[in-house]
Amino acid sequence: MNNDENPRSEQPEGGASAAPEAPAPPPAAEVSGRQRLLAGLWPPRLSRAQLIVAVLLFGLGLGLAIQVRSTSDDSALRGARQEDLVRILDEVDDRTQRLEDEKQRLDDQRTELENSSDQAEEARKQTLEKERQLGILAGTVAAQGPGITLTITDPSGAVAPDMLLDAIQELRAAGAEAIQVNGVRVVANTYFSGDAGDVEVDGKKIEAPYEFTVIGKPQDLEPALNIPGGVVQTLEKEQATVLVERSDDIVVDALRPAQRPDYARSSSP
Repeated sequence: MNNDENPRSEQPEGGASAAPEAPAPPPAAEVSGRQRLLAGLWPPRLSRAQLIVAVLLFGLGLGLAIQVRSTSDDSALRGARQEDLVRILDEVDDRTQRLEDEKQRLDDQRTELENSSDQAEEARKQTLEKERQLGILAGTVAAQGPGITLTITDPSGAVAPDMLLDAIQELRAAGAEAIQVNGVRVVANTYFSGDAGDVEVDGKKIEAPYEFTVIGKPQDLEPALNIPGGVVQTLEKEQATVLVERSDDIVVDALRPAQRPDYARSSSP
């Protein structure tokens, strides 16, 4: 046969076999890809769009967490026993009642304070008014109001102290509230002394003409002096001249010093 038909591989001389091949190194593409991945992740480089997406994702996660917690609370109530629900409802009712009671207590305290303040202010006003009235009667404060002026002229010196005292009594009976005679304040214990033409009021000498300044209702004071047989007619019999003038603004400003009683004390507690 021809040698060309069955070709054979030639064996190396000496019958020795071929040496095994060394393992191939890892592909360079795999190493470079990992390095590129790491380089892309660190250090982080966020664009504006990525930052916005991160914020939106955070908000979405927070909302989901709150929803899950709320659902869990509702689920806890739905899963509670009837006895537990009744107890929870009773606690809520008790808490509401306590708050209502506290509100009512505070409202009552406010009302009490307001009333106490109003009462104290009203009592203070009444005390001041009472003090003013008593001061007018005691002659320790000045007074002003409508009234009359009574002027008695005594050219013959025949007007006696008791005639002037009668004039005071008639004026008081007619409603006089404050009187002064020639600058001397007339009070409850005022007295007239002396003789005709030589008159003293509470130990102070006064001279004619005798001028009475009187606060009261003029329509009552003047007629009381002019009644038949009254003060005016009695004085005119002694040749005295009497003049009565009404006025809407009479001032009684003669004052008496406040005196403390030696023995009398208030019986009020």
